[in-house]
Amino acid sequence: MKSDFFKTICVGTADLPSLRQYLLQLFVECAYREGDFVLSSGQKSTYYINGKEVTLTAKGALAIGRLLLSMLPEDTQGVAGLTLGADPIVTSVSVVSAYENLPLPGLIIRKEAKGHGTQAYIEGPTLEDGAKVVVLEDVVTTGKSAMLAVERLRAVGYQVNQVIALVDRKQGGAAFYESQGLGFQSLFSITDIQQAYQENN
Repeated sequence: MKSDFFKTICVGTADLPSLRQYLLQLFVECAYREGDFVLSSGQKSTYYINGKEVTLTAKGALAIGRLLLSMLPEDTQGVAGLTLGADPIVTSVSVVSAYENLPLPGLIIRKEAKGHGTQAYIEGPTLEDGAKVVVLEDVVTTGKSAMLAVERLRAVGYQVNQVIALVDRKQGGAAFYESQGLGFQSLFSITDIQQAYQENN
């Protein structure tokens, strides 16, 4: 990190605004790259954000768990996300929720049903019918990836009204979720990350 603050911050006890600044710097220094890339949506881009460079670090995971837990509606009964990008995020939020004595189960949504056993799309504990589940995502572009998770969850009877992402690339995802009747929030926009990147360089 570029300052002593980011070297010494205790992510387990820091206040949320400081934690957000810490996580922003992690994204800038570890996950954000400029160049020529092709995204999973097929779109070409002059930059790329590899969220797993942050979500799979110990301090990054803890910061994400604390920050996203604070953003969940009070009546949330579970968190879920599409494999692979959301796996560490869902786990982080679920673990942190247990430390806060508000344990939330985590669900992982497969892109394809597994070919053995129960052949299920959804991995994790079975929740009560109509349980309110929030879908988590690392980076949102068009919004279609997280929407697959929403559809799988709704198909088994869960209520899904909210998607929360770490980064919004501002390329139509928010408008898409609104058109589907979903609330949407992100910790950061691409503008936040690019501004911090420019300041660092």
